[in-house]
Amino acid sequence: MGTQRRGGGARWREALTGYGLVLPSMAVFAVFYLYPVAHTLYLSFFNWNLTGDPKPVGLGNYEALLSDEVFGEVLVNTLTYSLATVAVTMVGGLGLALLLNRPGRVYGVLQACIFTSYIVSWVGVSLLWIWMLDAQFGPVNGVLSAFGVSPVDWLGDPDLALWSLVGVTSWKTVGYDMVLFLAGLQSIPVDTLEAAEMDGASRWQRFWSITFPQLMPTTLFVLITSVIMTFQGFDVVRVMTQGGPVRATTIYVYFIYEQAFGYFKVGYAAAAVVLFFVVLLGVTLVQFRLFDRQRREEAP
Repeated sequence: MGTQRRGGGARWREALTGYGLVLPSMAVFAVFYLYPVAHTLYLSFFNWNLTGDPKPVGLGNYEALLSDEVFGEVLVNTLTYSLATVAVTMVGGLGLALLLNRPGRVYGVLQACIFTSYIVSWVGVSLLWIWMLDAQFGPVNGVLSAFGVSPVDWLGDPDLALWSLVGVTSWKTVGYDMVLFLAGLQSIPVDTLEAAEMDGASRWQRFWSITFPQLMPTTLFVLITSVIMTFQGFDVVRVMTQGGPVRATTIYVYFIYEQAFGYFKVGYAAAAVVLFFVVLLGVTLVQFRLFDRQRREEAP
C-alpha cells in the first residue's frame, strides 16, 4: 500500500515537473499568438480608427469586405501571384535538385550559391531588383537593348508588374525548394534505382515510377509551405511597387496593411485577417486530403 502511494506521488511529481517545464513556452505562445488571434477576431466586429472607442457593427465588416470590388481584385492578384510563384519555384527547385544531386565540391558550391539568395533579406533583394528592372538604366533592359528590344517598364506597366514580382520572388525562394528536394532525393535508397536501371528502366521511367512517388512527402511539405509563404507576401510589394500601378500588385497582406495603417479601418482589416486565416486553413486541409488520397491509391 505504501509502495503504491509512493509510486502515485512520484507520477504526480513527474507530471507537475513536465507541466512546469512546458508552462513558460505555453505562456509565451498564449501571449504572442493566441491572444492576438482572439483580439483580431474581436476587433473584426467593430469599427475603429485607432482613436476613440470601437463601435460594434456585428458582421458589417465581413459584408462590406465580401461586396468590395477592390477586395475581389486583391484576391485575383493574390491567387495569380501565389500559384505562379509556387509552380515556378517547385518545378525549378526540383529541376535544380535533380541536376545538382551529385558528389563533388563544384556541385556543393553551386548549391550554396543558389541557396544564398534565400537567406538574403527581402529588403535587400527588392532593392537589388528595383535597380535591375529600372526602365531606363537597369541591366535587364540593357541586355534587351543589345538585342534590339525596346526598353520595358517592368514595374510601371500594370500588365507586367505582378509578373515581375513573381519572377523576383521565384529567384529568391527557389533555393529553399531545391534544398528540400535535395534532402528528399538523398533519402531514396540508391539500391532501388540501380536495380531499376539494371532491369532496363529509362531515366524518365526511374524518375516517374521510383523517385517522384518517394518524393511525395517532401513535395507536400514544399507545397504547403510555399503556398503559405506566397499568401503572406508583403515585403517585396511594400518595397518595389507599394501595391501599384493602379493596384495591379496589391496582394492580400499588403491590402490588410493598407486598410489598417493607411486608411485606419482597423475593424475592416481585422475581418480581412480572419478570412485570410480561414482561407489558409482551408487550402492546407485540401492539400492534405488530396495527397493523402493519392498516397492511399498508390499503396499496395
